[in-house]
Amino acid sequence: MTDLTGKHIVLGLTGGIACYKSAELCRGLVKEGATVQVVMTEAAEQFITAVTMQALSGRPVYTSQWDAREPNGMPHINLSREADAILIAPCSADFLARLVQGRADELLSLLCLARPAERVPLLIAPAMNREMWAHPATQRNMAQCAADGARILGVGTGSQACGETGDGRMLEPEQLLEDVIASFQPKALAGRRVLVTAGPTFEALDPVRGITNLSSGKMGFSIARAAHEAGAQVMLVAGPVSLATPRGVRRVDVKSARQMLEATLGGVPAADVFIATAAVADWRPAEEARHKIKKDGSGEVPHVRFTENPDILATVARHERAKSGALYCVGFAAESHDLVSNAQAKRARKGVPLIVGNIGPATFGQDDNQLLLVDERGVQELPRASKLVLARQLVAEIARRIGA
Repeated sequence: MTDLTGKHIVLGLTGGIACYKSAELCRGLVKEGATVQVVMTEAAEQFITAVTMQALSGRPVYTSQWDAREPNGMPHINLSREADAILIAPCSADFLARLVQGRADELLSLLCLARPAERVPLLIAPAMNREMWAHPATQRNMAQCAADGARILGVGTGSQACGETGDGRMLEPEQLLEDVIASFQPKALAGRRVLVTAGPTFEALDPVRGITNLSSGKMGFSIARAAHEAGAQVMLVAGPVSLATPRGVRRVDVKSARQMLEATLGGVPAADVFIATAAVADWRPAEEARHKIKKDGSGEVPHVRFTENPDILATVARHERAKSGALYCVGFAAESHDLVSNAQAKRARKGVPLIVGNIGPATFGQDDNQLLLVDERGVQELPRASKLVLARQLVAEIARRIGA
């Protein structure tokens, strides 16, 4: 099973050079298990051929409301009723205006107008020149489309085909794919605020060396993504990792445990849920050398004195919002052995309702994991699966526990 297995997406293309991205987007949707029905406007055919989109989708492309393949002569009804979602990517400034006006003189705008709005969401990925994007008329049209029930996916920033630079680029295919997947996830945390820590910390020994660990941050980033998919506003405090920020997530980058604690405490007052996924170093060098520590050929090993780092999870668990029940705290235990007993001991020591246990060496850097949920009632196992699948299961369990 993939994220879009069983879903049928109508992918609409309007006039714009960003149509070249739509080819990769179509391929990504199919790879995730969706069936894709491409519908193109006359303007879109100036930028990419229907043959290309047919080859990628595996289905004939529709371009006309008078398509003779439909026995009842109503492709706008048939196509919209079959869809689980309609995605317009790219959506030109002209087509945005057509949607606002309720135009129905060509197939794509007609099927958008005819769609059962309560069942078939309309997702819009705008693409246009930066001045067109910033124009008050476009901004009014975008606001009206949103008010009419469409979901505006936003735009990217960067160089444009016209040679200018700014807002208005269509989002990248992988970003749009993430948005489409998110649109189908249950919104169990709608209206909630979730604070997540992820990745390792780095405790400097000198300007070029330090103490860290093998945590990749993948589990924490997956949890941040899953919480956003569930409708939450998410703040992600990330240690030094090489991972892209999940769509819609606010990210704060830190290095050391002390920096992570400061950033975390900054997010606590607004949070409803705190998930401490980060693998925080227990100790740090008591002093950081001003210059690189070098060997001098004497064979003598430098002596390093360590001091204990602050305990982020325990600190947050002692916060008045956590003690009052306004903040639900979840900790992670990355152990090398005796997972159940160590996780149970950690839960009692930290004073949190839920600890999620895993075997660190078996999961660091991997794309899958196996989790144990440890609380006062006992142990619940989440069998091995991808980290994103496990993250969604954990988020759903947290939502159930807080009564979201």
